Amino acid sequence: MHGIHTIDTGYVRPRFDAAYLVVERGRAAFIDCGTNHSVPALLEALAGAGLQPADVDWLILTHAHLDHAGGAGTLIGQLPNARLVAHPRAAPHMIDPARLVAGATAVYGEAAFAEHYGELSPVPAERVVVAADGHVVDLAGRPLLCIDTPGHARHHLCVWDARSRSWFTGDTFGLSYRELVSGRGAFILPTSSPVQFEPEAMQASIARMLAQSPQAMYLTHYGRVTGVDRLAGELHEQIDAMVSLAQACDGGPDRHRALVAALSGYYLERAQAHACPLDDAAVLRLLEMDIELNAQGLEVWLDRARGTGRP
Repeated sequence: MHGIHTIDTGYVRPRFDAAYLVVERGRAAFIDCGTNHSVPALLEALAGAGLQPADVDWLILTHAHLDHAGGAGTLIGQLPNARLVAHPRAAPHMIDPARLVAGATAVYGEAAFAEHYGELSPVPAERVVVAADGHVVDLAGRPLLCIDTPGHARHHLCVWDARSRSWFTGDTFGLSYRELVSGRGAFILPTSSPVQFEPEAMQASIARMLAQSPQAMYLTHYGRVTGVDRLAGELHEQIDAMVSLAQACDGGPDRHRALVAALSGYYLERAQAHACPLDDAAVLRLLEMDIELNAQGLEVWLDRARGTGRP
């Protein structure tokens, strides 16, 4: 639709991590790119659209998390005419990914990092465009508006495409897996993964996107969703509930375990109310990684709020 192609990057599992190819009058832009291992799938999608690597003008990153941007240096190396567009806080990490590598290696270990992400390549500084709030990317006369959307990360932007009346939302508008779609539509939940979750900022970013009256949202995790007003209302409700659960678990003897259990129960209740087609055990398996990351992010937020965590 509207020259927008959804690409499964192959990260973690099928229909988990998407990048997008936007085509306008024979020119193209990628929005997010997955990891190094995703680059062949992106180039295959480009060929499937009848285009060559030289036809790509832009790679726009919603943020620097590696499931969105890990393959940026490698992909740019395959696109001779493309420039990379990134948030002011993300751009330096694309030019010098050393801190991204160090942080992810500390979390996953060297072997797992190499397996999931490969070797991160820097993007030449002269090919990087810094997108401050309100920056417009011109794709063959088709404007793609970049706005600052903190909440999931302070280096996050979302992209408004007036042609399709849609946002490319990265992680700011949550997660919606196809396996949980029911007759009531898409199922959605916020992502508070560490280390920069800020509930009030996320609420404001969602409200700002809704002000454009979008017809659809293109999520990295995963795909195009409609019924935007309902989904936004559910995100607002869940962000408040997640904060309350985190505060209720704070100060206990095993805060992390208690919060994982509380989030698991909360999301399972919502999945049941949504009439999701999976049984309870399958829902929890599907959301296991997100529940763990959301718990970690909420704990970082709790510690930062009391002044004991990282700023």
